[in-house]
Amino acid sequence: MSGFLGSTVGKKYLMGITGLIWAGFVLAHMAGNLLIFVSHDAYNIYGHTITSGKLLLVAEAILVIALVVHVYTAVSLTISNRAAKGSKYAVAASGKKRVSLASRTMAVQGSLILVFVILHLATFKFGTYYETTVNGVTMRDLARLMVEVFQSPGYVIWYVVALILLGYHLSHGVGSSFQSLGLMEGTYRGLWKKLSYAYAVIVALGFISQPLYIFLFAH
Repeated sequence: MSGFLGSTVGKKYLMGITGLIWAGFVLAHMAGNLLIFVSHDAYNIYGHTITSGKLLLVAEAILVIALVVHVYTAVSLTISNRAAKGSKYAVAASGKKRVSLASRTMAVQGSLILVFVILHLATFKFGTYYETTVNGVTMRDLARLMVEVFQSPGYVIWYVVALILLGYHLSHGVGSSFQSLGLMEGTYRGLWKKLSYAYAVIVALGFISQPLYIFLFAH
């Protein structure tokens, strides 16, 4: 990268844009998954609809590019920030200048979430293939796979912990994206922060509700 995109400000813009792309995907994915509470057929139709068209390839390409750019800029900015701070023995900032725990651990959070995403894809996208027929159309029975996977206490615990971490990451990450794009200045700063926290809570609870419901009630 060179020019504006290679500068610190440019990288922050890329971080903000790619972060919001993934934030939008995560929200849409959570909302779609809630169809499991409607019926298995509704959930399978949703899964079949989003995986049977060519738009899926375009969406996946955009998400992969956004993820690579997001990780690259995150690592690059982290290295630059550490170099600028100098000695690790410098006196830590306090008060308003103090960096929050969420901010200090973003790299660790991101790494753990990346592991979760990879395992999640291995489990559901490339997991056991079951078939079902809905309204005369043969499709993958993702609902059956979901129920099967979430019967495992170990997987449910791992999933819930990962989603709590994701919510924590998003509560700071979405706000940081808004800030990188210059939307956290002035009168609406408090509003954007509240929206970031509300978004993170909704996403985390929406995802967590699924394995808990299936494990406890869908036998």
